[in-house]
Amino acid sequence: MVSPISADEDGIKFKPEKMEKEKLYHCIFKNKAMLGFKDSQDVLNCYEVEDMELVQKIKQCTTSDELEEFFDDYLKSQNLKN
Repeated sequence: MVSPISADEDGIKFKPEKMEKEKLYHCIFKNKAMLGFKDSQDVLNCYEVEDMELVQKIKQCTTSDELEEFFDDYLKSQNLKN
């Protein structure tokens, strides 16, 4: 399956119609990670991550499940509430 978020030389492309609700997607563009998900009300939520350490770890995630697990662990390690 092709990811609903992709990047090419022209920039980042979103295809929210291909997104499952409450599932996190990502792509890397110009050393930044772009995260996106469609919430239960079909609103597209997007986040840009510039921290290089986080971007490198996000690059290692090959599935949405891995990405969500990474962020769950990250939030717990930082004592942040989601």
